[in-house]
Amino acid sequence: MSTPSDPVPALARTLRTSWQRFLDVYEPLRPDLYRYCRYLTRSPWDAEDLAHDALARAFVTLGQIVEPPASPRAWLFRVASNLWIDRARRPREHAGQARDVPSLDSDPRAAREAAGTLLGQLTPRERAAVVLKEVFDLSLEEIGETLGTTPNTIKSALHRGRGKLAEAETVPGAAPAPAVLDAFCAAFNAHDLDRVTALLLETASVEVVGATREYGRQAARARVLPGMMFGSRRLADPSAECGVERQYRTGALPTPVRAELRSFRGEPVLLSWYAHVDGEAVRGITRLSHDEERITHVANYFYTPDLLADVCRELEVPFRINGYAYWRGQP
Repeated sequence: MSTPSDPVPALARTLRTSWQRFLDVYEPLRPDLYRYCRYLTRSPWDAEDLAHDALARAFVTLGQIVEPPASPRAWLFRVASNLWIDRARRPREHAGQARDVPSLDSDPRAAREAAGTLLGQLTPRERAAVVLKEVFDLSLEEIGETLGTTPNTIKSALHRGRGKLAEAETVPGAAPAPAVLDAFCAAFNAHDLDRVTALLLETASVEVVGATREYGRQAARARVLPGMMFGSRRLADPSAECGVERQYRTGALPTPVRAELRSFRGEPVLLSWYAHVDGEAVRGITRLSHDEERITHVANYFYTPDLLADVCRELEVPFRINGYAYWRGQP
């Protein structure tokens, strides 16, 4: 138990406040950062993870450097590039392969946003160079600074990378959802918190990505699952404490959230439909990891507007975003 003189809670509060201030300042750059990570990883889930990790690394680095970066966007791209290249090298070095391991997910829709689909045979540096040039129109000098190399090296990487561009791969077909996912969806729509909780593994982790994470059934039941199932009530009540800024709450109704299983690139995902005066819209997407009988991990993407828009547009369903900052919605 902490005491008033215990420095740990005070330090935690200071760090949390500093982190939130950092995110407030860098929020205008987050859509571009997500889009860059999206082209690198070719997966919305991996892009969200990479963008979040890049922001966390940038936050730590900013506290260690004397002068702030002259170009914050290019600096974030550099941080993300370094993380991406390091991660992509590890499997290759571990396996002793001469080429980089390709990304697991294909992204045919990205082809319509850039000059062509960036396939897995591009090395990480080639892919980053092509994206920075073709999508963000950076100069050779800017790309070289972002990737920590010379303009001539970038020119060579662009030449090789452009030569490898090919047609998009086929998206995997939809597979039947496992029974445990159907059971979770049914329990969710029955608004039966006990049934939903019982479907979790005792040691399951449940997170609202970028906001909170709980470990174990009872912690999830007490602090995360109720918000996922009944958060629409607070969302629709302008006087209620709610982790969503007022600008994103307009027209929301207190109707309980409706869950729907959909297939996204062959993977079952749970769409959270919220009622509004002008109709239903998806405001959250959940990925569920599982074994044969229980849910082992729940990842709810609610404060991830870039990913939410990305996935919903591909699924062609209406959506509304909730912003990035849950703390701004507090009274």
